[in-house]
Amino acid sequence: MFSKFLNLDKEKQDRIINAAIKEFAEKGYDRASTNEIVKEAGISKGLLFHYFQNKKQLFLFLFDYCYELVTDEFYKKINLKETDFFRRMRHAIMIKADMLGTYPDIFKFIQEVFLEESAEIKIEFDRKKSELTHINMERAYEGIDFSKFRDDVDLTKIIKIINWTFEKMSDEAIQKAKLSPTHEINYQAIQAEAEEYFEVLIKCFYK
Repeated sequence: MFSKFLNLDKEKQDRIINAAIKEFAEKGYDRASTNEIVKEAGISKGLLFHYFQNKKQLFLFLFDYCYELVTDEFYKKINLKETDFFRRMRHAIMIKADMLGTYPDIFKFIQEVFLEESAEIKIEFDRKKSELTHINMERAYEGIDFSKFRDDVDLTKIIKIINWTFEKMSDEAIQKAKLSPTHEINYQAIQAEAEEYFEVLIKCFYK
């Protein structure tokens, strides 16, 4: 679908991608202007729509591009040989915090996608986000030593409780960001809160 764009030289691709990330991250989907994107990228509007049929298609491409970039980077850094569930989860949070410093604009854009309420894209992106969360949960738990968990509690229920705990934490952080004028998520506060939950969950569910 995006072969014309992907055949461009890398420098031109980057200009368009960076301009679009900046505009969508700052203004959200509905308020983002393709006029501002082409101005920032130094191309004509006709050329932008030669590569992407409309703003929605550009937004879809951009989300997939950014999500794939950070996911690939994450799995290059995470130690999947670490079999302890909570040590791996702690490591994952540290990696994400480091990546936030490396790719602030991309994380800001992805964050805005998760906050997005535009009727034009909400249903499609809610489904996409749910699918990606499920896929990454399975991948993140690969090779975990589940024998460390208590034998007298159903393991499936334990994992569900842990997932629900951190999904709820994430939902609360997103809701707070939606109410904030800057839409900023306090990642340091999330990291500190996650650590508190780790301590409780270890006491509850490890032998």
